[in-house]
Amino acid sequence: MPEPEIKTPRIALLGVPLEIGASQRGTLMGPDALRTAGIGRVLGQLGFAVEDHGNLAIPAVSSAEGAPPAHAKHYDEIKTWIRALSERAYLLARSGAIPVFMGGDHSLSMGSVNGVARYWKEQGRPLFVLWLDAHADYNMPGTTATGNMHGMSAAFLTGEPGLDGLLGDQPRVSIPADQLDLFGIRSIDPPEKQMVRDRGIAIADMRAIDEFGVGVLIRRVIERVKAQGGVLHVSFDVDFLDPAIAPGVGTTVPGGATYREAHLVMELLHDSGLVRSVDIVELNPFLDDRGATARIAVELVGSLFGLQITDRPTPSNAVFPDNG
Repeated sequence: MPEPEIKTPRIALLGVPLEIGASQRGTLMGPDALRTAGIGRVLGQLGFAVEDHGNLAIPAVSSAEGAPPAHAKHYDEIKTWIRALSERAYLLARSGAIPVFMGGDHSLSMGSVNGVARYWKEQGRPLFVLWLDAHADYNMPGTTATGNMHGMSAAFLTGEPGLDGLLGDQPRVSIPADQLDLFGIRSIDPPEKQMVRDRGIAIADMRAIDEFGVGVLIRRVIERVKAQGGVLHVSFDVDFLDPAIAPGVGTTVPGGATYREAHLVMELLHDSGLVRSVDIVELNPFLDDRGATARIAVELVGSLFGLQITDRPTPSNAVFPDNG
């Protein structure tokens, strides 16, 4: 009998040069900074067929649907981005590739996660989201102090009200609150803290990481996803890292993850075999130190997809088949 064909696992890179969800401009340069730092080359060396789909382009912005929600800055422009990205994310996931969305500010996750959640809902598998971030991003127009929509992205994903028309005619596929994990949090507004508590959302702040270590806490996330037969989307905000090693972000908060803590998170996620889509957000090359943050982000993505110092057996469930 002929040997069965072994398909090369595929990664689809998509740049999302969106910066108006944040107060500090510059994240629109993030996708090209990641390319310059070698993200495609690193993933190719790990055995993936890397497809770079360039940067997302959006149609003309329209405000024909009426007045935007109060306290949601640049709503009309951002809704145009989110609708285009949600549809593109769905198609990339359906293609069998592992989509990697290169931002851009964190408001893009309202589109990327919605699109992949739509695909996995069709497959009958729950999508979990691991939110690696200094901030909870759990405000909505009724609670925000700034109106910046990158601070509303996690709340939108779990179906919180206030941005209900953001997707227009596209399906909104919210994830249950117990399928969101906030990890590495060290800045949270009082209304966010109350909502996160009320919804029962899992949160591992830096106190918990200091006390228990990232290994214990990430394994808890992995086991919960496995127990429900789920898949995992990793939404990686580079301000998850301590600004001493990753200065190229507009919302730095001292006391973040160290270089080794971050790599251990990514290595354990790779070993789990659960990751099927990724965001890399809030990289601002304008604020970076000679590309240091972009390089670290690429190194961490390498660890997420199998780069390691010494060879370890790859778990059988860590093979990346076409999405099935």
